Amino acid sequence: MAGLKSLAKDTAIYGLSSIVGRFLNYLLVPLYTMKLSAASGGYGIVTNVYAITALLLVLLTYGMETGFFYFANKKDEDPLKVYSTSLISVGSTCLMFVLICMSFLPDISSFLGYAKNPEFIWMMAVTVALDSFQCIPFAYLRFKKRPIKFAAIKMLFIVSNITLNLFFLLLCPWLNVHYAWTISWFYNPSYLVGYIFIANLICTSLQMLAFIPELTGFKYIFDKALIKRMLSYSFPVLILGIAGILNQTIDKMIYPFLFDNHKEAMSQLGIYGAVSKIAMIMAMFTQAFRYAYEPFVFGKNKEGDNRKMYASAMKYFIIFALLAFLVVAFYMDIMKHMISPDYWVGLSVVSILMIAEIFKGIYFNLSFWYKLIEETRWGAYFSTIGCGFIVALIIIFVPIYGYVACAWAGVAGYGIITLLSYFVGQKKYPIRYDLKGIGQYVFLAAVLYAASELIMIDNIFIRLAFHTVLLFVFLAFIVKKDLPLSQIPFINRLIK
Repeated sequence: MAGLKSLAKDTAIYGLSSIVGRFLNYLLVPLYTMKLSAASGGYGIVTNVYAITALLLVLLTYGMETGFFYFANKKDEDPLKVYSTSLISVGSTCLMFVLICMSFLPDISSFLGYAKNPEFIWMMAVTVALDSFQCIPFAYLRFKKRPIKFAAIKMLFIVSNITLNLFFLLLCPWLNVHYAWTISWFYNPSYLVGYIFIANLICTSLQMLAFIPELTGFKYIFDKALIKRMLSYSFPVLILGIAGILNQTIDKMIYPFLFDNHKEAMSQLGIYGAVSKIAMIMAMFTQAFRYAYEPFVFGKNKEGDNRKMYASAMKYFIIFALLAFLVVAFYMDIMKHMISPDYWVGLSVVSILMIAEIFKGIYFNLSFWYKLIEETRWGAYFSTIGCGFIVALIIIFVPIYGYVACAWAGVAGYGIITLLSYFVGQKKYPIRYDLKGIGQYVFLAAVLYAASELIMIDNIFIRLAFHTVLLFVFLAFIVKKDLPLSQIPFINRLIK
């Protein structure tokens, strides 16, 4: 139980940068959707470019983050040597990537559909290279169990990014109308999308400065024998990561190529990207859990067999993932105001996207069996299969059903690989999950969600009150079955 409490504590701290940080970033979504109308396709450009950068981030880190955790926790390895070797390896490949992009910038920009704005591509290249390199210092902070500094650096990026976006998209337009001479030397009122990328590049560069203590004060050693073993371990993780990120972003990457009308495609993609931000509340929870869970599992693995604890962690993850799902679904009348009304046409896919996120989180928890027994190739197999399903469904059904098909493709893909990982894992590294208990929570959540959708109430206040009652039913079930109030420290002290 002490281990689970430590995991919960770290999840909460890491969640400060993930959940609170993304919430603050969500303040930018209304701004983007207000300044970039759905019809203009401007937000579609943002969605498309960031989908590409997500894939590049996986390619440029090539599984070294997980490899670092594995080898740094080995008793016969020097963690600092593992760290310096990882830094040199990832740093070198990131530098080569930037040089290649700069050398072939016109061709790359034209292929991606941004021939008129090649600067979008080079800004993206430099930003993603810096982000990729910074993954290793971030991993080092997690290894050293320094979640507070980890969260502080993340928040530095978020606050500066919000500030610059407000400056470029709100203050500058106002100054351009009233005091144009103050900004006319650099500001172009029609370059709104470009300023979003500029802000990101500036903030990523600023974040690098915060890592100076983690990048200095030790001797850099590149161990050739070590890097070969790390690459051998991490390569299947890279394949897994590529397939995994394609599962998340391939829809946004290929969407413009599936329609003859490029402008209409970007408009639809912008709507899909905007409503996806609401569904990402689920992703915030799973990401915060992942940051704490990965070092937790590898650390516990050194102590011996902890399968019972892994099973408990899975159950609690699903419980609170379902709780997050219900909160978003029940209060959609409030959540939808984070995007401009002309994007509301896509709200129907939010619940579908969150179901996909739940499957993704479950799959992540299941994935540790092949990491712990050093058979990471299984992750590559599963993710490749899932990616194949998603791509096939997108290509076949998106031209007919649009972005709704993208959402259901994600559910199908993650659902398939979750089942595959579970059944193979039970043979290779059996863990006795509380399937009956988990099933009860899933059934109750499904019934409550169905009730909220089928019982139509026109008055918004009565509807929200009804949904609140439904939410309390789920909370009461959690308290009664798995989380008695007496086990919560604050309430326990009050009782005593």
